[in-house]
Amino acid sequence: MKMPCWYYEKKDLRNTPSIKDGIDFDTERRYRKEGARFIMECGTAMGLGHNTMATGIVYFHRFYMFHSFRTFPRYVTACCCLLLAGKVEETPKKCMSIIKTAKGLLSEHKFLSFGEDPKEEVMTLERILLQTIKFDLQVDHPYGFLVKYAKCFKGDSTKLQKMVQMAWNFVNDSLSTTVCLQWEPEIIAVALIHLASKLSKFTVTDWTGKQPNHLRWWDMFVADVTMEILEDICHQVLDLYQQANNSASLPDSPPQLPPSKASPPMKRAHLTSPATKIDPSGTIGKVSDDKIDSGAPIPKIISTDNVHYPYPPAYAPMYSHPPPYSAPAPPHPAVLPSSSSVYPAAQYPPAAVPPHYSAPVPPLVHPPAHTSNYYQPPLPGRQPYYPPPT
Repeated sequence: MKMPCWYYEKKDLRNTPSIKDGIDFDTERRYRKEGARFIMECGTAMGLGHNTMATGIVYFHRFYMFHSFRTFPRYVTACCCLLLAGKVEETPKKCMSIIKTAKGLLSEHKFLSFGEDPKEEVMTLERILLQTIKFDLQVDHPYGFLVKYAKCFKGDSTKLQKMVQMAWNFVNDSLSTTVCLQWEPEIIAVALIHLASKLSKFTVTDWTGKQPNHLRWWDMFVADVTMEILEDICHQVLDLYQQANNSASLPDSPPQLPPSKASPPMKRAHLTSPATKIDPSGTIGKVSDDKIDSGAPIPKIISTDNVHYPYPPAYAPMYSHPPPYSAPAPPHPAVLPSSSSVYPAAQYPPAAVPPHYSAPVPPLVHPPAHTSNYYQPPLPGRQPYYPPPT
C-alpha cells in the first residue's frame, strides 16, 4: 500500500480548496491559526499532553488541504482532530467532554457551527477525517529531534538552556503555520534551533561527534539542507508574530453553519477517500504520483513527559501562548547535576517500541525425543512411521 506524502510546494498552499472556494490566502492562514490555537487551548483545558495537541493540529492542517473552510467549520474540525489525536496518542477523551470544553471557550455565535446535535456533527466528521488522511495516523513532531540535537551541544550551560527554551517556544508557535506541510520535523527542529541561536546570541561551535567534514552542527543529523531552506522556515515563523500584532484590526470570523446544514450531506463533502478519488488528470486524489512515498514511516517520537510548556515572562510580548503554556523545556544535559545519566529516569522513561514494529517471531523449537518407556504422541506435521515403544 502506497503511503501519502504530506509535504507540499508553496504553489500547492496557494491553490487549496478554500482558495478555490473564494477565501483569500491571508484569510485562510488566519483560519488555520485560529484552529491551531483553539486545539491548544481546548487540549490544555482538558489536561491533554502536548504530543496529543500537536498531532491534532497536524491532522487539522492536512484535512484542509483536501476540503474548504466554507464546507467544514474550523472549530468543529478542531474538536474532531483533537478527538482522533487523543485516541492515537493513547490519551482518549470522550466526545461530549471535548464539546463541553469547546463550548466554554467559544462565544455563542461561534458555537452555532456545531448545530443542534454537536456530538453527531463531530462523530460524522471523524469518519470524513479518517478517509481524508487515508488512515495515516502516525505523526512525528520536532520536539523529539530538538531534545536529541540539544544533547550534543557544548558550551555555557545557562546560555545553552536559554537557547533551547527559545527554540522550544518557536516549535510551539510553528504549529500555527503550515511549515509542518512543507518540511520534515527534523528539518524544522534544525531551523528553529538555528533561529534561537541567532536571537539568543549563542553560536554552537562545538558538539559531540564533530567530524572534520562537518561545516555546521546539523551536518551530522540532516544532510543536504541548505541555508535557504532554514531561513525560509525561520521567516515563516517570524511572520507569525507580525500577524499577531496586526490581528487586533481584523474583523471577527463570521459564524458558520454546521456541515449538515451548509449543503446537502452527500454534496457538501468529497466523502471518497483521497486514496480512491480520481481527478480529471488521472492522479490519485490531490496527491500526485511523484509525491507518493512507499518507504516505511519514521518511528514515532515518544513524548518525554506530559508537562505543558508555557513561555517564560521574557517572551510575553511575542506571539507566545499565554499561561498555562509556560512550563520550561527539558533541561539541557549540561545543567543536570549527574553526569552518568542524560535525563532523570523517572522523568524521561525509555522510549517504547513504535507500534508499527513487532518483535521477531522466535524460531519453532521441537521438544526433545522421548526417553521414557511410555508412548508419546508424534510431533506436529508429517512424521515418518515408527511403532510405539513397548
